[in-house]
Amino acid sequence: MIYKFLLISDEVDNFAREISIDSEATFLDLHNAILDSVNFTKDQITSFFICEDDWEKKTEITLMEMDTSYEDDSWVMEDTRLNELLEDEKQRLLYIFDNMNERAFFMELREIIPGKNLEKPVCTKSIGNPPQQITVPEDFDKPAAAGDTGFGEDFYGDETFDPSELDEEGFNDLDMSEGASFGEDNRF
Repeated sequence: MIYKFLLISDEVDNFAREISIDSEATFLDLHNAILDSVNFTKDQITSFFICEDDWEKKTEITLMEMDTSYEDDSWVMEDTRLNELLEDEKQRLLYIFDNMNERAFFMELREIIPGKNLEKPVCTKSIGNPPQQITVPEDFDKPAAAGDTGFGEDFYGDETFDPSELDEEGFNDLDMSEGASFGEDNRF
């Protein structure tokens, strides 16, 4: 079977991509096809979310294994075939390409073509320019004034915070020698 996906962006007018891919392909194959179609680099953490009709996120498929609670199913792009989680036309997905700013492409499984196969994904339609891959705050490259850390005076919470109030004796009880154990897995 072939799946045809439509991708759009809420950031850019007149932008769309249509990607045809085999239903047996993995989400990693789809991820790479999307990035190739918009000329994005492949060095960012990304995720797919299978969504309800109102775009409410349901199932996440991550680029790499994440530490999650044992009660949740964990889906990784490389190990998850499209047809494991997608069965119906008009299924909606989000492809988060900028995790820091929660920026995404809105996707829809537009068509399922039975009886045909594709060896590799193909971008069958390309309209307009995509949004920038990463957005950087406007003042990101401005140098800070001398002595300015960029944190406000109440960064630690209470404006009356006095570091001398910390209990230094509490640190003396910690065994910081090599091989000291801090729990079953040797983490704090």
